[in-house]
Amino acid sequence: MSDSTSTAGGPVLPSSIDRTDDRPVYVIGGGPGGLAVAATLREQGVRAVVLEKSGAVGASWRRHYDRLHLHTTRRWSALPGLAMPRRFGRWVSRDDVVRYLEKYAEHHGLEVVTGVEVNRIDPAADGTGWQLTATGGRMLTGRAVVVATGFNHTPRTPDWPGTDTFTGELTHAAEYRNPAPYAGRDVLVVGIGNTGAEIAVDLVEGGASRVRIAVRTTPHIVRRSTAGWPAQATAVLVRRLPVRLVDRAGGLLSRISVPDLSGQGLPRPETGLYSRVKEGAIPVQDVGLIDAVKRGRVVPVAAVESFDENTVVLADGTRITPDAVISATGYRRALEDLVGHLGVLDARGRPVVHGAHSPRQAPGLYFTGFTNPISGNLREMALDARKIAGRLARSR
Repeated sequence: MSDSTSTAGGPVLPSSIDRTDDRPVYVIGGGPGGLAVAATLREQGVRAVVLEKSGAVGASWRRHYDRLHLHTTRRWSALPGLAMPRRFGRWVSRDDVVRYLEKYAEHHGLEVVTGVEVNRIDPAADGTGWQLTATGGRMLTGRAVVVATGFNHTPRTPDWPGTDTFTGELTHAAEYRNPAPYAGRDVLVVGIGNTGAEIAVDLVEGGASRVRIAVRTTPHIVRRSTAGWPAQATAVLVRRLPVRLVDRAGGLLSRISVPDLSGQGLPRPETGLYSRVKEGAIPVQDVGLIDAVKRGRVVPVAAVESFDENTVVLADGTRITPDAVISATGYRRALEDLVGHLGVLDARGRPVVHGAHSPRQAPGLYFTGFTNPISGNLREMALDARKIAGRLARSR
């Protein structure tokens, strides 16, 4: 490879790891999941090379909106081998997450190659290991591959009829940075997951003249912290309990801690909290949404059905004319081109296994960071990293 091997802090110094090994473990993606795996592999004496398509580690975090803070605590968001500094506070900001990832790569002396995008993974020609096809005509061969390209990879916007005629502004939440461009404007946020809810509150606080949020399925809303006890701690405690039991306890806690917002257009969900988690819907952590809805500053409306020039048509037949629409409708994993031909994805494009397990038909291929666990993504990626590293160290 002609690209220089480096970390965010400068060149990687020589170490006891044998860098003449021409078949390292390749880790695709320089976000927290990929860096954690590389660090734990290095700890086990296994050479790992991180391939990052952008120019720096933590690329997706650099693109998040300005006000973003982790909904998980600093202590349970650290990656293996390096604690997050106390000065970051309990709920770590986006900028501090980026600083931490830069320091993490430097601290562990990780072998990170930037500006290289892997387009396809195939079994190696000799039947052992994997061959990676990457930009610039590169063909790389590794003994194993860990895919860590991220849960939020490619923005997904529904194929609403009439978007090509819409005369207002339509963007995806991935493009949202702060409320300044929306001051004094009428804005519709589509989607009431954590991203949509937080952007709606940000818009209100940033001076938008009117903010509505389109809701297809009413979410469960939980307090990020109650009397100093973080919601994440509860999630860690209950994640292995029976679903029905957690649903019942969650419903009781919701009635105690979250007011009934039915009169404001946001009724309590009919299905249990943990049942929804098992279906892939994570609760909304309140960072101001409850108060904004109670005060009428964020107004829930029906789901979007279509667009008609300057008008947005909602599922209940209402027609509204916002100046701007921000689609907080999620992301695709976008793994089909990379590994879809290997039969390792389910019908929704998600890896059939993750963590320390390889698909039966693809031994030596691992995935991390493609679940959205109730106990916290960073925490689970840290646990996955140690398991993957242990498995690969034993298989040398």
